Amino acid sequence: MRQIILDTETTGLKIEDNHRLIEIGCLEMINRKLTGKHFHSYINPERAVEEGAVLVHGLTNQFLADKPLFVDIANDLMKFINGAELIIHNAPFDIGFIDAELKALKQSWKPIRQYCHIIDTLILARQLHVGQRNSLDALCKRYHIDHSKREFHGALLDASLLAEVYLAMTGGQGSLFGDNLQGMDHLTTEEVRARGQEKIRVKRNLIIYTVSDDEKKLHQDYLQKMAEKGKCLWNSIEQ
Repeated sequence: MRQIILDTETTGLKIEDNHRLIEIGCLEMINRKLTGKHFHSYINPERAVEEGAVLVHGLTNQFLADKPLFVDIANDLMKFINGAELIIHNAPFDIGFIDAELKALKQSWKPIRQYCHIIDTLILARQLHVGQRNSLDALCKRYHIDHSKREFHGALLDASLLAEVYLAMTGGQGSLFGDNLQGMDHLTTEEVRARGQEKIRVKRNLIIYTVSDDEKKLHQDYLQKMAEKGKCLWNSIEQ
């Protein structure tokens, strides 16, 4: 199973405001092990970088001035990621920018999803850690991953941190159900999650408590008292 952990940096946040890519970092992982192969490039965006963005990633207009254009690195990038499962944190952002760059080239490139399967670790994190902060920094803290060198965001550094977070999220999920990573190295992210769900269903003798009619009435009475004091969100959810 070939996976690519991918991250980008941009001139700003909105594609519709003609913001562009300025850095792409990709790390190759096979059977849940980093191979050491990577793709990395800074990119001249042919426009100014917003001051707010510079504060995040530290990449200035002067630094980017002599870097290659996207057209110069597009073929190498696509060759590197083609056919792989892309692991990205907040994938719509990165994929949106890459797709916009490919479309602007007018070279018959298709959207990234037609070349790669995509796993969004932000969605995965929100499923595992409901109601908690799930930024990359927050996940590093949660999984005790050292991100002290992250003074600025950087595509290759962030991809490296994301690789550790992804392995911790999916490997940790496996261990909760009595497995370590042995025998799971060949699985995709979705298969790892499905394996865990199957172990819950088959191997755990879960005790299911049913709610009596009296308990349901007590619950409704309590919600009614809450509603009398103001808006009760639980009522709108249950409806």
